[in-house]
Amino acid sequence: MTQNTPVHIKTISQYHRLLGLAKPEHPLVSLSRFEDIQHNPALISRTVIHNFYSIALKKTFHATLKYGQQEVDFDEGVLLFMAPMQVFAIDGPQEPVENHQGWLLLVHPDLVWNTHLATKIRHYEFFDYKANEALHLSANEEKLIVGIMQSIEHEYRNRVDEFSQDVLIAQLELLLTYAQRFYQRQFLTRKVNSHQLLDRMEELLNAYFKDNKLPSESMPTVTYLAEALHFSPNYLSRLLKTLTGQSTKQFILAKVIDLAKEKLSTTDLTVNEIAYKLGFTHPQSFNKLFKTKTNLTPLAFRQSFN
Repeated sequence: MTQNTPVHIKTISQYHRLLGLAKPEHPLVSLSRFEDIQHNPALISRTVIHNFYSIALKKTFHATLKYGQQEVDFDEGVLLFMAPMQVFAIDGPQEPVENHQGWLLLVHPDLVWNTHLATKIRHYEFFDYKANEALHLSANEEKLIVGIMQSIEHEYRNRVDEFSQDVLIAQLELLLTYAQRFYQRQFLTRKVNSHQLLDRMEELLNAYFKDNKLPSESMPTVTYLAEALHFSPNYLSRLLKTLTGQSTKQFILAKVIDLAKEKLSTTDLTVNEIAYKLGFTHPQSFNKLFKTKTNLTPLAFRQSFN
């Protein structure tokens, strides 16, 4: 296996072996302390893929995680979620470093199979997040999350009966529900970064239209903006909704309408020419959108300036 070959970890037991941890007491769920993880230089700078959910609370972590197109240096109380088959890599020293601190909860999809959480877990948006979308916890939030993790550990260590799975599922869902609440709090308390994001989106859209990428490439898509900003499409739309009340698609269309107004009022281009320049294959679609947004047809809007 070459250095560039991804390490594909299929089971929690296999992951424990790679991290130098004791054999997991439950095949489908485990909680470990980062203090107990042994340094494995074979994993440094290697691409890693695993078949289970990972929820990591990093207290002190002397390495950088490459996740998506971003890097994240873990600060105090950062919670990061990964779904099965996501790709990541860890950059750090080849020599062992002491004082790693934190918790690592691993959950195999088979634990939630055939339960209501099997479908619901895929809709928690933070499992799609890139690195700069990690959840930053307050001290009280961190204490609560760790408490739930320890309750999960207590259950799989000490109970094996007909209620075990139900209790584990309930505790896991409680943890995810709190995480969802804390993410919403983070949306509301990071307005400076959010406004910087709006500025960056304006720059991207202005550059897109200025570089004459239209009409051959059509209007910029939600995916285009999300990838340029290193966000998942769902996260970007949710962040914009919190800040502006608009989804990403609505934000793009608002920009298109602004540009259309500018061209209608300052150029001699025909309505059809403007429609094509803004990425519309059919001018009728442009006319319909413009009237929906402004209560005027493009021609009526232009005539209002005469």
